[in-house]
Amino acid sequence: MPASGAATRGPVNRSTLRQQLTDALRDEVLAGRMQCGREFTVKQIAEQYEVSATPVREALVDLAAQGLLTSDQHKGFKVREYSVEEYRGMVEARRLVIEGVHHRLAIAAGDLPPDRLAVLRRRAEEAGRAAGAGDLDVLIGYDLRFWRELATMIGNPHIADFLHQLRVRCWVFSVPRLRAERDLRGGGRLWNGYEEVVAALVRCDEEAVYEVLARHDAAALEWSRGLAGAAEA
Repeated sequence: MPASGAATRGPVNRSTLRQQLTDALRDEVLAGRMQCGREFTVKQIAEQYEVSATPVREALVDLAAQGLLTSDQHKGFKVREYSVEEYRGMVEARRLVIEGVHHRLAIAAGDLPPDRLAVLRRRAEEAGRAAGAGDLDVLIGYDLRFWRELATMIGNPHIADFLHQLRVRCWVFSVPRLRAERDLRGGGRLWNGYEEVVAALVRCDEEAVYEVLARHDAAALEWSRGLAGAAEA
């Protein structure tokens, strides 16, 4: 998202530019183009995007507050490196939040608007196709949209934002490790239970949702155990 691209759409106020930069830099982190541990400064990012330092600094502070970056006032910023243990804690946290969301949705299942369910189903289909093809970049985008759409259906934006941040942090941990693998197609490495979740939600089968999520989390934790074992070897 170079500044020149934003300029073609007309004047951009500072708060909008700050959000655009935050979103663009988050995408860079999730794509693995801003690597863990590599330091960078406000000046470097401002030159890259051809914008002033102020909105860049604000965007980087926002990302640091979200847990994606760490900062040192003398050296600048770098992408946060999460440990395996921290990842396991985030997996547990997202499970508890998602289970709470689904419990609320199960109670109100008869009142869920069909248009929102249709959007959720489309998100699930796109995420499923990306997972099956091993397309990590596309999958991340649809995964985040799917869970945000689902969480916003309970009408509490704080919960939706918290779940979104947890899933982003899990991806920050996972992306460089997944990219190191030769082929992500098939084999269950990329979770593909989105459509199962939607189908269970539509038929008000709360237990089925929990079962799908349990498999998801079990696979993530098993993968993390392998990572921990490799690090200790």
